[in-house]
Amino acid sequence: MDDCIFCKIIKGEIPSKKIYEDDEFLAFHDITPQAPVHFLVIPKRHIKNIMETESADSGLLGRLLVKAQELAQAQGCSEKGARFVINCKAHGGQTVDHLHCHVLGGRTLHWPPG
Repeated sequence: MDDCIFCKIIKGEIPSKKIYEDDEFLAFHDITPQAPVHFLVIPKRHIKNIMETESADSGLLGRLLVKAQELAQAQGCSEKGARFVINCKAHGGQTVDHLHCHVLGGRTLHWPPG
């Protein structure tokens, strides 16, 4: 998508503080962190939101969560844990129309989030 900010980050048109990249995913620090550890894991393939996935995407979704878990551990969240969040559409709090998983940790997170 030409107007998608995350697609532009993937292409290198917008800088990001990357923590991981492979052929399928990119992970980078959130520009407005809500916790000491706050990064996003996104698929490089543009998928607007989780409601637009199909059963054929189940492997990608599983790999995304496993990669998020691995990176959370690498960022120091193994012992005390982290929160993994996928917002969807306006009512779910999604602000960028590209599927992404927020990983937050490094402090106690309360529920409901606010």
